[in-house]
Amino acid sequence: MVPFLLVVALLAALPFGAGAADEGVNGGIYRRPLGHEPATLDPARISDIYSRSVSQQIFDGLVQFDHTLAIAPALAQFWKASRDGLTWTFTLRKGVQFHHGREVTADDVVYSFTRILDPRTRSGAADLFSAIKGAREFREGRASAVAGLAALDRHTVQVVLDAAALPFVSVLAVGHAKIVPREIVERDPEGFAQKPIGTGPFRFVRWDRGKEITLAANPAYFDGPPRLARVVYRIFLGEQFDAMYDEFRRGGLEDSPLPSRDYLRAVAAAGQQYIKRPMISLRFYGFNTRIKPLDDRRVRQALNYAIDRDAILQAVHLGRYALARGILPPGTQGFNPRLGSYGYDPDRARDLLARAGYPEGRGLPPIAVWSSVKRDEIVRELDEIRRHFAAVGVKVEVRYLTDWPAFSRQLDEGRLPMFLYGWYADVPDPDNFLFKLFHSKSPRNFFGYANPAVDEMLVHARAERDLFRRVDLYRRAEQVILDDAPLLPVLHHTYERLFQPYVRAVEVNGLGDPYIPLRRIRLERAP
Repeated sequence: MVPFLLVVALLAALPFGAGAADEGVNGGIYRRPLGHEPATLDPARISDIYSRSVSQQIFDGLVQFDHTLAIAPALAQFWKASRDGLTWTFTLRKGVQFHHGREVTADDVVYSFTRILDPRTRSGAADLFSAIKGAREFREGRASAVAGLAALDRHTVQVVLDAAALPFVSVLAVGHAKIVPREIVERDPEGFAQKPIGTGPFRFVRWDRGKEITLAANPAYFDGPPRLARVVYRIFLGEQFDAMYDEFRRGGLEDSPLPSRDYLRAVAAAGQQYIKRPMISLRFYGFNTRIKPLDDRRVRQALNYAIDRDAILQAVHLGRYALARGILPPGTQGFNPRLGSYGYDPDRARDLLARAGYPEGRGLPPIAVWSSVKRDEIVRELDEIRRHFAAVGVKVEVRYLTDWPAFSRQLDEGRLPMFLYGWYADVPDPDNFLFKLFHSKSPRNFFGYANPAVDEMLVHARAERDLFRRVDLYRRAEQVILDDAPLLPVLHHTYERLFQPYVRAVEVNGLGDPYIPLRRIRLERAP
């Protein structure tokens, strides 16, 4: 097995404080802000953190990440692997029920994993399950079932792999790998995406479009009922952090991100709790390499050299985040502190543009930069981007589309020339950044980027059992990708959030907000 080098993820056990009303010692309504309308609540099809934040509370997988990113049991009570790591056997908990009252069985597990691999589902996690025996034949239509998936009995599942790279059990902890009820999904797949049924600590109640999503506690949850009675996600389209913070200060939310305005004052304000943790993430501007002039490597490199990212982080973001010199965040396996990166060099940017046939930017058409977010700090960042590009002769047209499902569709269809995007890891492994975003066949390759040498290195890295050779492959692949410049890396996020003083037992790991187990949270009155 290949070990993981994980970002340090700390348990946040929040202190006691005075606060607002709740519905009892183990009860209360927890109100959370959501920065966009989710595109879907079907776990296999989720591709954004907004949908993931909600679905994580409704569904369970066989296993889960704990607050240290170690693998912990969920629907699977026990599991074992063969010595070669190719055969995994999972024993399910008995008596666990879906929210509509039927017991979870091994057949549900086989169906859920098969569905992830089914091309019709268009799951972003299909590549993570490609090592299962028979997966390729099934996806290509040469087999009606996945040979490596079997229900040995009602409560035992066996998974056989063609190759063992990273420990397969870690793949099963990702947010896509949830177990769903076959009869409900097949009866109405689109309806299931809007009114999901899982086994999780909270069950779906209703979704008021553009306003809120309500979940209720599952009193029959296998690991004990949640301490909250309900969770209400209030939707603030376009990640309106300032509006979220204002509502938090009025007592209308139990937690909130930090506001864009008066950040330092907000951090120091009394009557709240502040949590800050490292995250396994990357925020970047992506280039659509299928659209002129961004199909020219020299133009993309010039845009990278034109931006003073460190100055933007200090002036706009007050040094809150870590500068991204590459793709992999610090603390992840394969992170390379000696990576060849793009410093701020406007003269070199002008030279590259001239070599591409655009001296001083002459003849270069304006570049449209799209963002799904229009909060103050993003507007100011884009103003700085525009100013830096203008200094080397590049004109920019900033466009906002704060309807997340619409933005996501445009991205999937390859219509956005340059786009602001944040990537949050599903699995704490370099594969989740490099293969997921840059392999030519990955559904999350929004750049249209294709380099056969990179594809080969990423495929070999997946199968490599030797840790040092695996790290070397990922580092080499990352360097080639950066040289090809399909993106402009900006920053690695940190998790920062405010909580009301009466909120207790919050656990935050390196995967961030979607993976907070809300079932552990409780609300307490003042003594």
